[in-house]
Amino acid sequence: MGSYTTSSTDRVVTIGVHKTKELVTHSGHRYLDVRTTEEFNKGHVDIENPLNIPYMFSTPQGRVKNPQFIEQVISACNKDDHLIVGCQSGVRSLDASADLLKAEFKHVSNMGGGYAAWMQNGLAVKKPDQA
Repeated sequence: MGSYTTSSTDRVVTIGVHKTKELVTHSGHRYLDVRTTEEFNKGHVDIENPLNIPYMFSTPQGRVKNPQFIEQVISACNKDDHLIVGCQSGVRSLDASADLLKAEFKHVSNMGGGYAAWMQNGLAVKKPDQA
């Protein structure tokens, strides 16, 4: 048999947008938006104190990983905090969640479908540019 390795994203628990809203609103979970600052400022989930720490930056050469991502999350959160990680469609947040688990954060979930799914489900959004 060939060698089979499980990817670190296999350990990530993915939850839906309604469960995310419920946990953030009623159970003290923190929402971590890992999209770029530009994306975040165009609109984000309307919940109390969303964190925005980009997992990747947009550059003229394309997206590059934020080398300070883990350090920035550590400075804003405790490793015991219950974090729900979201992005635009659920891809970056899956990778970011896996990296956080590797960095010994204990309670990390990925919001499946990201901000796009949040909007498709008619949940409240904030658009700071229009505020």
